Amino acid sequence: MHSLRQHFPILEWGRTYNKSALSNDLIAAVIVTIMLIPQSLAYALLAGLPPEAGIYASIAPIILYAVFGTSRALAVGPVAVVSLLTASAVGQVAEQGTIGYAVAALTLAFLSGSFLVLMGVFRLGFLANFLSHPVIAGFITASGVLIATSQIKHILGINAGGHTLPEMLYSILTHVGDINWITVSIGVAGTGFLFWVRKHLKPTLQRIGTPPLLADILTKAGPVAAVVTTTLVVWIFDLADRGVKIVGEVPQSLPPLTWPGLSPDLLSALLIPAILISIIGFVESVSVAQTLAAKKRQRIDPDQELIGLGAANLGAAFTGGYPVTGGFARSVVNFDAGAETPAAGAFTAIGLAIAAVALTPLVHFLPNATLAVTIIVAVLSLVDLSILKKTWNYSHADFVAVAATILLTLTFGVEIGVAAGVLTSIVLHLYKTSRPHVAEVGLVPGTQHFRNIDRHDVETDPTLVSLRVDESLYFVNARFLEDLIQKRVTEGCAVKHVVLMFSAVNVVDYSALESLEAINHRLKDMGVGLHLSEVKGPVMDRLQRSHFVEELHGRIYLSQYEAWSSLMNSPQSNAAR
Repeated sequence: MHSLRQHFPILEWGRTYNKSALSNDLIAAVIVTIMLIPQSLAYALLAGLPPEAGIYASIAPIILYAVFGTSRALAVGPVAVVSLLTASAVGQVAEQGTIGYAVAALTLAFLSGSFLVLMGVFRLGFLANFLSHPVIAGFITASGVLIATSQIKHILGINAGGHTLPEMLYSILTHVGDINWITVSIGVAGTGFLFWVRKHLKPTLQRIGTPPLLADILTKAGPVAAVVTTTLVVWIFDLADRGVKIVGEVPQSLPPLTWPGLSPDLLSALLIPAILISIIGFVESVSVAQTLAAKKRQRIDPDQELIGLGAANLGAAFTGGYPVTGGFARSVVNFDAGAETPAAGAFTAIGLAIAAVALTPLVHFLPNATLAVTIIVAVLSLVDLSILKKTWNYSHADFVAVAATILLTLTFGVEIGVAAGVLTSIVLHLYKTSRPHVAEVGLVPGTQHFRNIDRHDVETDPTLVSLRVDESLYFVNARFLEDLIQKRVTEGCAVKHVVLMFSAVNVVDYSALESLEAINHRLKDMGVGLHLSEVKGPVMDRLQRSHFVEELHGRIYLSQYEAWSSLMNSPQSNAAR
């Protein structure tokens, strides 16, 4: 049973489910459903898919995540960044509006789900660590700019295109003469209304005595009000015949059973984008899930989260959807609304299913401009240009990673941008670790502590050089330590002992072992002893499996103070003094 509960978390929280949890989950589901109806339609538009695809991608995936996921508050479904990635990837293999485009989106969800499940089964969640926080922040910021820019065409009522910022801006400028001013009016009014709702509606309602829960529901229903109002305006004044583009007919049905395309050419073309979508979606989901879980002293299992998200994406692939992940905004709304278990997500799915069957005819006259405004208002919160200043002040290397990710994403597209960001992070990491910080240390008077001689007033001795290595030793930086010791020892002939303080060394790989052996032989030929101190257990275990310890021209000390005391009283040191 423990193993079953580990792989099916629903068995864990389902055992203690009660009326109180049911009540809270139902309230949260109502609020999230109200928020998701216009948002799902909008994100499908962003992905280049029919609006119903957004609702379909929010039904089966949510239910599957409730069964396999470990977060009590994470709300799974279409999100802005993944929708943009979907449009970018699928747009390269099929033309928007065709059956091939929809099939490619299903295939992308299938590949993403399969990759996530495999990562979960083999416990490979650590691969997401290759996306550093600066790279993620830069990518999300650039994606927010791209998403907002891509929706300008819908507000202007023009047929612009492009996947990069220069392409989109150029296309918009070349179609300025085709602007539909009625559409612009709808878009501008909708933008102003939604920004006012987001910032001022809830405080206004609370000032006039509205109960907090009702005020929260009405605020979250702001996009729904925009949808209803603009739809009625377009219908009453017959604006569709005056050039205002509308959603049109939306199938009135539950999610259909679908089958992704499995041709080798399609799979190979979408494999890399699917991997990028999987990793980015996983990082975003886990970050949100861990943040919300910490607030209630709960925990999540990242590897099981991979399986939960993978199952959700596989569900989307077979029910007419496209790639999904845990969304920040909807998850926070779900949490704040009082959701106690993943059952809230299942109830949300039921609400969306009812909407898919009963409400879709009502959005026939919904203008695309309103959906575009919904997207813009949602994604502008993702844009955080202050990350550039923060990283510049803290670490120039991280600034380079952020700036490169933002510029390349905006200039060449999301896939190249995130790939370049990952590559930049790895290169910068290798560069920094190739030149590890090595401090020469001395004894702090009256203590047994050792500190950097350049920063503190410490005791030293000309016959003894103590070097604290502040990085693990591996093939990238092994020669650096060789050169540093060679330079330090040949500066004067008084040195009789070199002590490497290994308190910060967690790993010594085979290349570094050979470097240590080379250092040992050179110092031995010079009549200088090589000693180690404060070597960690796992590092010592590996060193003892080699010939290095036997051939060491010196000793290995438990502490740096023991090495200092022993070597300062050695005959060699006394003779030198």
